[in-house]
Amino acid sequence: MKSNAHRGFTLIELMVVVAIIGILAAVAYPSYVQYVIKSNRATAQAFMLSVANKQEQILLDAREYATASTNAEFASNLKLAVPSDVSRYYTMTVANVGGNLRTYVISAAPISGGPQVADGTLTLDNAGVKVPSTKW
Repeated sequence: MKSNAHRGFTLIELMVVVAIIGILAAVAYPSYVQYVIKSNRATAQAFMLSVANKQEQILLDAREYATASTNAEFASNLKLAVPSDVSRYYTMTVANVGGNLRTYVISAAPISGGPQVADGTLTLDNAGVKVPSTKW
């Protein structure tokens, strides 16, 4: 006796699976985006700390801090290359405070339209003050 029953999934079963996958994706994607934003911020902060360490070495040698407003100036003035995973999301600068060569502020300003915009600008100064404190 031959069986004409076809085995497989019904359309309803497939629709239920697609709906479950959609719900899981809707929950997981925002968490993933937040993870990426935190990871990018942590990379920028690590670079800022390495710049601060380099600044202290420069102060010992030159008795003043260096400044940099472009990636090329980071390379020439600080002998540090801005990592591509930092420059992709942030514009990095190092400036003296009020023209005082014995002070500096390292800034990481998010690139307009990028995922880090909600973070705002991260700063670290020669006294070790980190702003905004909630992001450090």
